[in-house]
Amino acid sequence: ELDQKILGCGDGPASFNATFSRRGGSVLSVDPIYRFTTEEIARRIDKTYDIIMEQTRQNAHEFVWSHIRSPEELGKIRIRAMRDFLADFPGGKDEGRYIPAELPDLPFPDQAFGLALCSHFLFLYSAQLDIRFHLRSLRELCRVARDVRIFPILELGSKRSRHIDEVLAKLSSDGYEVRIERVAYEFQKGGNEMLRLRRTTTGADSDATKAGGLTSS
Repeated sequence: ELDQKILGCGDGPASFNATFSRRGGSVLSVDPIYRFTTEEIARRIDKTYDIIMEQTRQNAHEFVWSHIRSPEELGKIRIRAMRDFLADFPGGKDEGRYIPAELPDLPFPDQAFGLALCSHFLFLYSAQLDIRFHLRSLRELCRVARDVRIFPILELGSKRSRHIDEVLAKLSSDGYEVRIERVAYEFQKGGNEMLRLRRTTTGADSDATKAGGLTSS
């Protein structure tokens, strides 16, 4: 399945695009930070790194320290990944692999991607981003990709997102194929499930109706 065109949504300064592209994969990442220069992003990373690491230490009880053994090891892994991103970003942006864009409005035609991935953004900030934002974003991802996967379905504090039940009910009733799947990876405690979505013909018709302003939400 990794031989298809992939969209990474809210990828930030992560190394997925760089690593996957080197292996010959076709991946495009979107994030609002890509409107900044490499130097500006690097300064932002340097400014926030110690703060994020201290927050991780304070919340260490929320994580499973098996594959990654400590906050310090996690910090080293993240720094390596961000350096890989920074090295790849200038050329990748010139190649069109990094696009400054954000949910819930993406600058792509319908079904442009085989797979859309969103990691540690949707659901994670459920207290800050309301159910309407989540529904609009998920419908938009289904518009541009045939298969959509969101991981994890936890919000901050390692609690199941307050929006997940309504998302499941609403999108299912709108005709989307919706399911939660267990995954082998678990770093956040309880964070071993992903939401998987596919747009059916009924779901597409529902989106067209909403776009026409005939219904709300």
